Amino acid sequence: MFNHIMVGTSDIEKSKSFYDAVLGTLGFEGEPLPHTAATGHKRLFYRHNGGTLCLSEPINNEPASAANGATIGFKCDSPEQVARFHDVAVANGGTSIEDPPGPRDGGALGTMHLSYVRDPDGHKLCAIHRAG
Repeated sequence: MFNHIMVGTSDIEKSKSFYDAVLGTLGFEGEPLPHTAATGHKRLFYRHNGGTLCLSEPINNEPASAANGATIGFKCDSPEQVARFHDVAVANGGTSIEDPPGPRDGGALGTMHLSYVRDPDGHKLCAIHRAG
């Protein structure tokens, strides 16, 4: 359904360091593809498993801001990967939010293992593993 997700950053190098570490827990290897927009703003494209996450300096020259109510969810292969995603995010400048990593009753969706963090620019990230 989705081709890419783009998030703004006020410090592209700090965000690169954060996302290099966090996306590494999901199997991303190598370097993101750098790009400079026609406006001169820097961007980094992380391509993995058919999806793309882009970090971009805002082209309107305003500070980057996180969307209220928005969450970017990353699919994990195991509950342990959910916990590792969380711990690596916090160790690399992220902030743990909501409940600690662990199982949640998703009602009709079944049991899920979740963790939530905010990246250095305040974007809300979720690591999720659905059991069964």
